[in-house]
Amino acid sequence: MSVLLVIPARHASTRYPGKPLARLTGPDGVTRTLLELTWAAAQAVPGVARAVVATDDERIAAEARRIGAEAVMTSPDCRNGTERVAEAVERLGGGYELVVNLQGDAPLTPPWFVTAVIEALAADPQAEMATPVLRCDGRALRHMLEDRAAGRPGATTAVFDAAGRALYFSKEVIPHASHIYADDEVTPVYHHVGLYAFRPDALEAYRRWPVGRLEALEGLEQLRFLENGARVLCVEVEARGRRFWELNNPEDVARIEAILAAEAAARPAPAGP
Repeated sequence: MSVLLVIPARHASTRYPGKPLARLTGPDGVTRTLLELTWAAAQAVPGVARAVVATDDERIAAEARRIGAEAVMTSPDCRNGTERVAEAVERLGGGYELVVNLQGDAPLTPPWFVTAVIEALAADPQAEMATPVLRCDGRALRHMLEDRAAGRPGATTAVFDAAGRALYFSKEVIPHASHIYADDEVTPVYHHVGLYAFRPDALEAYRRWPVGRLEALEGLEQLRFLENGARVLCVEVEARGRRFWELNNPEDVARIEAILAAEAAARPAPAGP
């Protein structure tokens, strides 16, 4: 199956202007841009025919070229990452069976998250889009609630039916969870991972649909699919001991740096000579 992976990246983020060029310090003491870290995550995904960065900003395109990525220039009129991915597909001439949108602010995305949505979409010919969800532990839920209390719209949550069909996505914590959970305790809340696999026809239809009422209220592009009756799959994925977080706000830089440091510390030491 021919898969195109697109990283949409824009400079004019409302909550964090210039976010793709934000610098994060790794456990080795080297600072790398958010785009470089996300590109590394994309390169770890097996079975992708082509990977590109889609942007409307020459500064981001220059950074893409610096790190060895192919840059596709798109219109500044794209209202979100999905529209930018759709335009990139058009500019590249199409010809792909599935298209993956790996959000530019998700450098901690493990490769098996991407593989899971590709496989789920390939296996369900009625589905038009697939996206991963990760069941929260108490620590992740607490971070979400802290962000809400501080007035920071951050991580997105998802609810879905018994067949995995999406019912709703929100920047609020849904469903309501009043219990106080321990850090490693499993909760009923699912974190929506910023990653999508699309059929090309669904992407093209998305560009024609007007912005939906719920999409505008929540600021979540994937709701446009639900508001137009599209079948969206929520694919539950396992963290396998890794922690996932997106860079939504400047405060998330320290969180992601801490996760990178913890992962480095947990790796086995290299064998001696």
